[in-house]
Amino acid sequence: MTWLSHLESVPSSKSETFKQTFSTLSDVQPEVLYPSLNFSAFNATIESAGDLIPSGVKTLFLSINRYERKKNLSLAIEAMGELKTKLSDDEWQNVHLVMAGGYDDRVVENREHYEELVALAEQHGLVDHVTFLRSFSDAQKLILLDNCTCLLYTPSNEHFGIVPIEAMYMNRPVIAVNSGGPLETIAHKQTGFLCEPTAASFASAMERFAREPDLRDRLGRAGRDRVINNFSFRAFGNKLEKLVKRVNRL
Repeated sequence: MTWLSHLESVPSSKSETFKQTFSTLSDVQPEVLYPSLNFSAFNATIESAGDLIPSGVKTLFLSINRYERKKNLSLAIEAMGELKTKLSDDEWQNVHLVMAGGYDDRVVENREHYEELVALAEQHGLVDHVTFLRSFSDAQKLILLDNCTCLLYTPSNEHFGIVPIEAMYMNRPVIAVNSGGPLETIAHKQTGFLCEPTAASFASAMERFAREPDLRDRLGRAGRDRVINNFSFRAFGNKLEKLVKRVNRL
């Protein structure tokens, strides 16, 4: 993201971050030029899911993030444990979570955190309802986004977060923590849900998707429109041209 000063204010998350980082410029009103998404990479032909997703799953939650503790991936698993207590046995048997993440066996934290997450899933009795996928391919990523019901995005205070944008472009809603970039990329209750970083808060939003089959498509369509209007190359270019012209007039 690119910061430009002496322009109109932006939503509080980026504005407050700017003020905290550049305390001597507290009177400056910044504006953000958001990254754009390469749509062509997500318009490719999508392969069959094969055995990537268990058969019979009706509600598929997806987490995409590196296997790092700062990404708070445990929140997704703990939320699944909480969701289990909210659903009937018949409802629960058709719910699944895929934890897809960047992984390098040479990185100690990747190995340790993967083992921690597997143990956490076992602790919550979720072994048959959670699949761990490490170092997935671009083709697999498209398959997962195309087949999921909703993306779970668990980091707090993420600067931007491109994965929610990718999911929304693929017509998929997002449940994310109500801080950082998602405050500006996700429209609460329109393209997904912004939640407190707790298992109970996430599980309440997840329960809606498990019980309202039409919610995925309704919020998903709104999410795609939001991405096209705000995070396309054209939107980026138009905004950049507008800001450059305004700066030249200062």
